[in-house]
Amino acid sequence: MSEDGKDAGLVAMITSILGGNKRADSPPLTEAPPTAPANEPETVEPPALDAAPVEPEIRSEPPPGTAPAETKPVEMKPAEAPANIATTPDGRKLLPAEAIADLVLGELRKMDGFPASGVSVTVYGYRNWNAMLTFAPFSTSFQNATRFRQALPDLVFKLRRFVELEI
Repeated sequence: MSEDGKDAGLVAMITSILGGNKRADSPPLTEAPPTAPANEPETVEPPALDAAPVEPEIRSEPPPGTAPAETKPVEMKPAEAPANIATTPDGRKLLPAEAIADLVLGELRKMDGFPASGVSVTVYGYRNWNAMLTFAPFSTSFQNATRFRQALPDLVFKLRRFVELEI
């Protein structure tokens, strides 16, 4: 189909949608050039490639002149409590939310199958503070996440006896 035929059809479709008058210089749709017959396949020549395809270079060794990278395992340490820990009159430690979240996370990591990463603990509230677990996608299975969330209230109940949330 020629470009003039395509343009005329497009203009006609747009004007029929918008309800405007037809342009005087555009030919009607019936004057569009005929399409190729269905029984004769149209042959299209692929573009000629002048150069050979470029393949990416794959190296199993570091480039010459560079030292190989050393990988060391990263040890995760729980947050250390401040040196001067304030206490309440009933003997509970006053800790910020981040420190309590680290305590909760440390206790949960003792459970079988707890993921090494992709878990977030949010501590909220004041007098009766609480904690919430969120898991990153694909960090654990739904069943394990449910099991950890069901263990969380008991853990929070026990920690509330020893720790108070600092504001």
